[in-house]
Amino acid sequence: MRLAIYHPWIYLKSGLERTILEIARRSRHQWDIHTSHYDADGTYPELKRFAIRQTSRVSVKRDYGAVLAASARIAGTRLDIEGAAALVVCCDGVGTFITVRNARLPIVNLCFTPLRAVYDLEYRKRHLARRGPWRWLALALEKGFRMIDRHLWRRYRKVVCISETVRDRVARGGLRAREDMVVLYPGVDGAKIAVSDRLERFFFLPGRIIWTKNIELGIEAFLAFRRATGADYRLIVAGMVDEKSREYFAWLRSIAGNDGRIVFHIAPTDAEMQDFYARCAAVLFTAFNEDLGLTPMEAMAHGKPVIAVNRGGPREVVEHEVTGYLAHANPGSFCAAMQLLTADDARLRAMGRAGCERVKRFTWEKFVNDLDDLLEATLEEVKR
Repeated sequence: MRLAIYHPWIYLKSGLERTILEIARRSRHQWDIHTSHYDADGTYPELKRFAIRQTSRVSVKRDYGAVLAASARIAGTRLDIEGAAALVVCCDGVGTFITVRNARLPIVNLCFTPLRAVYDLEYRKRHLARRGPWRWLALALEKGFRMIDRHLWRRYRKVVCISETVRDRVARGGLRAREDMVVLYPGVDGAKIAVSDRLERFFFLPGRIIWTKNIELGIEAFLAFRRATGADYRLIVAGMVDEKSREYFAWLRSIAGNDGRIVFHIAPTDAEMQDFYARCAAVLFTAFNEDLGLTPMEAMAHGKPVIAVNRGGPREVVEHEVTGYLAHANPGSFCAAMQLLTADDARLRAMGRAGCERVKRFTWEKFVNDLDDLLEATLEEVKR
């Protein structure tokens, strides 16, 4: 069966692009990938193996003007989806606008999150605070967006959320009844789940270097850890920096100061990332309200404990005091968890082994197979 999938932006090495890649290469069906912004050099190189069709290009900027322009262009886009049995829309904000001119096929929403600036309460609070005197404009635009978004969401035959956190967010926003959605967890390569016996004295903080990842928390916690213990540990921060995050990255470097034990590794390859996971003592996950977070899963797949913020998706993955620690989003709480882990190698290794067992429920094999089953069932319902 031939299927189409759409996401406005395929230009990063994020969990969303990874999910599209895993669907394309593991599904029992053939997929045409559609996007409004494709950067072959910025995203996973393996995607080049698949047919990626770029429509009218939209900006990746997140200011109001750029987002409004992108939304309008996406709404006016008619995809070349002749021959496809269904369209899957990757929703992380404005992707739903593609349904305006492409409702001739059954449409399924693969929801990573509805627009965070509107529906994620933690993100929305920070977003509005950054608007300053223009808060009134943000609230007015939010009201209009909610009205349009709720109308467009009615076009979806099925909604698949990547976590319970996302399903709750969608339901709270009035976009879909909670019982009318299913959760399918993205994950890791099941064939590569194995405890690493390498244990070097460094904490690993991986992921995109962007303000939503709250990386300053990890840096400040590590500095507090060093002051409290004097332990001979390092902190390795690894991820990509896109154009709109360069100012944030410069600020992070200023927080780190001249501490040679804090190392930034920019634009790492997949092989380098896997090597860091395999060698580290533990992984820090500092995003202030993540939708799910593949990072804790990747850590657990290598048998490494995770210290994550006790909010959002990580609570569905990390089992507190079993596979790691769920900490308050402040340096003191993270520092305390880091001290607990490093004080006892036996505890650290036991948590790593427990994580390796737990992560077996979160695999790409299961996710893609369940998605295939859901799409097939949906199309059978349409025929009836």
